Amino acid sequence: MERDRSALVLWLATAARLVVGGVFVVAGALKLPDPAAAVRAVRAYRLLPEALVAPVAFGLPVVEIAVGLALLLGVFVRTAAIASSVLLVVFIVGVGSAWARGLQIDCGCFGNGGQVAAGQTAYPAEVARDVALLIVALALARWPRSRFALGTHVTASPTEKELLRAR
Repeated sequence: MERDRSALVLWLATAARLVVGGVFVVAGALKLPDPAAAVRAVRAYRLLPEALVAPVAFGLPVVEIAVGLALLLGVFVRTAAIASSVLLVVFIVGVGSAWARGLQIDCGCFGNGGQVAAGQTAYPAEVARDVALLIVALALARWPRSRFALGTHVTASPTEKELLRAR
């Protein structure tokens, strides 16, 4: 019974890695081809000084892709899960702030971004999506071991060590 539960946890962690990693790689990759749109998206939040807008707009896609690839490949999983959790908290705060201040913007989460017409925002869905991803990323930070990972987890629990010996 314990062995079945441990195997299930490994498969759930694998699914979590693929989902969160995939979302981050896609989000970053969609921003790279249009840096001007990324700048518009970051600027639309009105949270950063102008001197930081371009560096954040150019750097964020690279960070998203790096974190996403680490999760997809299964290397530095705990670190990548924590990094994705931090990014998701920042995204939730940013979208929540825009929502609370009545800004009419597209989040720019998957490219584009910037001002939109009144009633064209999707703040509740964006926050819900990011909260769901945050929960998955936090679970992955807590239980980083998974199937098909290139990295290894040195501090395996006794149950995990037993499972590894049984393979």
